[in-house]
Amino acid sequence: MKHDATSKPFPDAEQRAAALAAAPEGVSDPECPYDPNDADAVQTFWKDALVSESLPELREKLAARRRGPQKRPTKVPTTIRFDPDVLDGLRATGNGWQTRVNEAMREWLRTHPLA
Repeated sequence: MKHDATSKPFPDAEQRAAALAAAPEGVSDPECPYDPNDADAVQTFWKDALVSESLPELREKLAARRRGPQKRPTKVPTTIRFDPDVLDGLRATGNGWQTRVNEAMREWLRTHPLA
């Protein structure tokens, strides 16, 4: 059984012309990050946009956007279990607590050689 089309047909040239004629001259959008009435602002905002006509093309473009060489090696996500009071104490030190734990572990490894 053939399904009915769920998409509406595209407007023809006459309907598009009528819609453009009825459109307002300027747009007021206080939430827009740029002035939609300024062609240069619109062009600047969208200059780095990733535009694609098809899903395979979009996937190809996204695949080309890989993370480049880094100053520091990327960190490895892991799971570690702490007693609740230890974790609360670490979190209480504020933002960056995980980085500080990483540094403490690095220092511990320096002072406690393995084997």
